[in-house]
Amino acid sequence: MRGPHNIIRLIRTGATFERTGAMDVVLEAYKAPPRLRFAARMLGWPFKWLGLKGDPALPPATRALTALGPAYIKFGQVLSTRPDIVGDELAQQLKYLQDKLPPFPTETAKAMIEAELELPVTTMFSEFSEPVAAASIAQVHRARLADTGEDVAVKVLRPGIERAFRKDIDAFYFAARWIERLAPFSRRLRPLDVIEHFEGVVLGELDLRLESSAAAEFAANTAKDEGFQVPKPHWFLSSRNVMTLGWAEGVGLNDIADLDAAGHDRKVLGARVLQLFLNHALRDGFFHADMHQGNLKVAGNGDIIAYDFGIMGRIDEYTRRVYAEILMGFIRKDYRRVAEVHFEAGYVPADRDIDEFARALRAVGEPIFGMEASRISMARLLAYLFEVTERFGMETRTELILLQRTMVVVEGVARSLDPHINIWEVARPIVERYIKENVGPKAVLRDLLKTARVLARFGPKLPALVEAQLIRAGNPATPPVRRRRGLAPVLWIALAAAAFAAGFLLRDFI
Repeated sequence: MRGPHNIIRLIRTGATFERTGAMDVVLEAYKAPPRLRFAARMLGWPFKWLGLKGDPALPPATRALTALGPAYIKFGQVLSTRPDIVGDELAQQLKYLQDKLPPFPTETAKAMIEAELELPVTTMFSEFSEPVAAASIAQVHRARLADTGEDVAVKVLRPGIERAFRKDIDAFYFAARWIERLAPFSRRLRPLDVIEHFEGVVLGELDLRLESSAAAEFAANTAKDEGFQVPKPHWFLSSRNVMTLGWAEGVGLNDIADLDAAGHDRKVLGARVLQLFLNHALRDGFFHADMHQGNLKVAGNGDIIAYDFGIMGRIDEYTRRVYAEILMGFIRKDYRRVAEVHFEAGYVPADRDIDEFARALRAVGEPIFGMEASRISMARLLAYLFEVTERFGMETRTELILLQRTMVVVEGVARSLDPHINIWEVARPIVERYIKENVGPKAVLRDLLKTARVLARFGPKLPALVEAQLIRAGNPATPPVRRRRGLAPVLWIALAAAAFAAGFLLRDFI
């Protein structure tokens, strides 16, 4: 029913890029061939009058994305960390999207806070500043608690942001459906699932109660991480549209000149950002999934401070082990093992040739080693990876989308601090430690103990379950097929009992 509206929305996207001058910037950044340039210009130019003007004070690309809405802004934020993909000029323009967007009036923010928390602002805060940062979904004010005098950050959602976002995402769904119809090969990438995943992530960002919970959990997980700080939430001053955190004092990670002036070692900071992310993803399975420069500061003592916890990622223990083994395989140049892990995890169909896949992975990995990071074209590398995945029938893993996207962003942040960083050398100690602790005999024993704990809760029911299955398996009236199936639960229970016993006997060694 909304088809015509979405068509107009997509046409207006092209028209807005044309009207703001962003079309030239994007086409030049990607060195688009003449035919593509012609097609892109034809999409926008005839409907140029439909395009949005945006803020004339902003750079063209930023002007176009801010005019189009929050979903486009989010996409631009990711690209702003990858000058190796979009070019230095476009990346510089998109950096404006991180925390310097036009704010909404402070009086509007105060009214929203009072409506949410049901108290006058002057009762809660002795001081309340103008916006200190404004991003795609919310803006932040610096305030001081009236009772304790503590400095805090008060985050307030933009008015009407949820409706605006839904309008953008509706057009994205429309585009994804037509892409699947017109380009059948794209179905392997499951564009609709990707959009659905993206929608779920950002809708979660629109409830600041969830962000407060994420901040508290993240702070607890990382409390002992050296060189890292997480501000803690003030629950009694937080709600769906308002969140209050401890104030993070430091230099923004996007202010390179200020970092140098303060005497911070950017090489150390670049390595630390990457290692912290890997540690959180592998060790905890819970990581900050929006780690662009606008969400990171450096304290006076050199600690990295993370904030804005609206987008957090979570991966289960099995996926973490798979991810670690894949990384370790690349680090050790063991492409056969990387291929085996892909097959074992079901990422590649079982009927494909594992040796051919390993050979293709070698062609992806080898160019990385022995070469300065600044000479690696990530755009070409990603293009080749796309060809490899298409050839071997790999489907997009929706549970890994956020992890993969965050890895791209974090690598971009690390390179902005140290253009010559070797991501593999930096990642190696973190991955090796995880592999040592979680893949091997020690991990097997720990898994047995976990199994024993689960079985212990069902211990009182085990005798009755075993008896019921034995009676069923030995009943002559049971059809042969069902009798054979009836043995499986018995075997499972026997194995579970063995696991319980092993876990109990070995509990002191784990």
